[in-house]
Amino acid sequence: MKGLGSFGLGGGMPFEHALRPPLRRHWRGLAAACVLFAACGQTLAADVAPRRLLEVVDFGAPVMSPDGSRVAFRVAQASVERNTYDTTWYVQSMTGGLPRRVADGGVPLRDSAGNPVPPDAAWSPDGRWIYYRALHDGRIDVWRAAADGAGSQALTHDPADVRAFAVSQDGATLTYSVGATRVEVADAEQREYDLGIRVDASVPVGQPLHRSGLLEGRPATQRYGGVWFDRGGLLAEVPDRWKALDLRHPEGGAVPAQAPAARLVAEDIKGGEGVPTLVAEEHDGARIAVLWRAAAGVALSMRPRPGAGREVVCRAELCTGKAITSVQWRPASNEILFTVTDPLEGLAQSIFAWNVVSDAVREVVATRGLASGGRDSRSRCAASTGMLACVTSEADRPPRLERIDLETGARRVLFEPNLALAQDIAERTPAALLRWTDAQGDVFTGQLFAAPRRDGRPPPLFIAYYTCPGFLRGGMGDEWPLASLAANGISALCINQHHERLPDRVALYTQTLGAVEAVIDLLSAQGAIDPERVGMGGLSLGSAITLWAAMHSDRISAVSVASPVVSYNYYLMGSLKGDAFTAGLHGIWQLGAPNETPERWAQLSPALNIDRIRVPVLMQIPEQEYLYALDYTIPLLREQRADLYVFPNEPHQKFQPRHKLAVYERNLDWFRFWLLDVEDNAPGKAAQYAIWRGMREAQGRDHVARRSLDR
Repeated sequence: MKGLGSFGLGGGMPFEHALRPPLRRHWRGLAAACVLFAACGQTLAADVAPRRLLEVVDFGAPVMSPDGSRVAFRVAQASVERNTYDTTWYVQSMTGGLPRRVADGGVPLRDSAGNPVPPDAAWSPDGRWIYYRALHDGRIDVWRAAADGAGSQALTHDPADVRAFAVSQDGATLTYSVGATRVEVADAEQREYDLGIRVDASVPVGQPLHRSGLLEGRPATQRYGGVWFDRGGLLAEVPDRWKALDLRHPEGGAVPAQAPAARLVAEDIKGGEGVPTLVAEEHDGARIAVLWRAAAGVALSMRPRPGAGREVVCRAELCTGKAITSVQWRPASNEILFTVTDPLEGLAQSIFAWNVVSDAVREVVATRGLASGGRDSRSRCAASTGMLACVTSEADRPPRLERIDLETGARRVLFEPNLALAQDIAERTPAALLRWTDAQGDVFTGQLFAAPRRDGRPPPLFIAYYTCPGFLRGGMGDEWPLASLAANGISALCINQHHERLPDRVALYTQTLGAVEAVIDLLSAQGAIDPERVGMGGLSLGSAITLWAAMHSDRISAVSVASPVVSYNYYLMGSLKGDAFTAGLHGIWQLGAPNETPERWAQLSPALNIDRIRVPVLMQIPEQEYLYALDYTIPLLREQRADLYVFPNEPHQKFQPRHKLAVYERNLDWFRFWLLDVEDNAPGKAAQYAIWRGMREAQGRDHVARRSLDR
């Protein structure tokens, strides 16, 4: 990053960067981490290899014990050898020391897009036990682990998987819900297989139809859920059946029960100005914190229980119109804790406390990354009367568990299993927050992993686009190993989408491309990158922006995408869903049927812009989605302008460790090939490079042909 100072574009906000400060001495958890995780043996490795990014230890949301002295949390780590994730529950004293392993967490549950489902856990009122849902041996049960590490056991032995659970306030009863039994689901899947699958609006055409998705740890037949392309298993619509288990005598088995009182959700809040988006109840339910979205921005309020007083709205500048992403009550106090995820600070989080009696707002802590309950910026820290237990991370520093004092903001690392990787990234490829403006004065932010100059030449640049909170493995979807790219001579920049997204898709794509070209110009003007060697990649919206850049910019040399974008195939297969799909298509892309909005299709669809895509395209797409893209992928493949890989049994965001590692390594190879002219001579890669060399030769021939036509 030498030579990068503060500079502006067209008199706008200055372009700023700040190398992360030296790593502090409070990283004391190395010995504990290396005892618990074999990955620590890679300390001071020669580089930041993609596999090390894949094997980062992730934390679920911590849960505070009733007396505030301990916190329970689950960690997960990829195992490439077994193509799964190892999970473990720990209990950590808030005063420090080694965490105590209390249970195996089972196979992580995921939603239909591939995102991990946050682990749900509850303490017993006396602090002796931790209750949690876990998938073991193909079944989801409620388990109980002794907080002192004495052992764990499954409590429910139901023929159906547990969907949700609650422990009574006196700790005597476990109430849980189930749907269809596992045998009923398997029989329904086999019956379809034998008789043929009738295709209707609920069937996700565009993917194999029998047991092609991984749900709850096994290959399962899927159906669309109620929202967009969300999927669930067969018989997922079977209503909840609630059962109760006497925890004093669990051997007696469960009996039918009434559903517990439902938790308050935003939709339950009536009245007020705006739309309620988040709610948080005080422990005894006496008061409620409500976050509102209105035309004037975001507002935070407190509502007492009915008849107990009036609603109070926070009017202070620190809580008005801010990007508040979580709220909760500080136990036994008049303070509401809220987290701001600031788009102008690269999605860095700060935690504030609002006293609903005095109306005073104060900052508890400010970070340069996430301080939440995990990777999701909307998740919450665990709170006691005086402390927070937060999962913290920055672009160049992997997650760890921290204690934060609610009065002083003092921070202390309690557990850091990723310390060795953090040190290596800090020494080799630290990240810098960048802030710049486009030609229209819109402010953008991103995180840059800068590669050094080689032989006096500035490095190439790779750009990932979408959103970049917390520790950056590979941008949204974790596909492009950013620190590995930088360690291999390619600077890597992850750009956050603009915090005020334009509703018109063409305008949004045009705005974003302007921001991409602006940051290329800024970095080039400082001699930090070679503007003739720039690659780009993205997932979902990031894929759309990347292909838009390939069609409309001469600044990009090679691209890699992980998702299909709108095309006739996409419309044809999605239209079976009916009004839900067509309304979404019009609302998001302003598209109707191809014969209704032909000009708009001509603008957006790559299938109608094949000749404009003049750079090599790598496509690494999940099996659930690749058919949507074939109307533009096949022409590109036939002309040797694209290379396509499809990953079986994968949803929107791929998650199987072997697939993730293959994606990471192929993306690294791809951009080293196109931006550095470097090939990896590792065994097994010869065929890959033969294909890419053929693409380069075809690209050269095509370039000569186009020049002839231009004359």
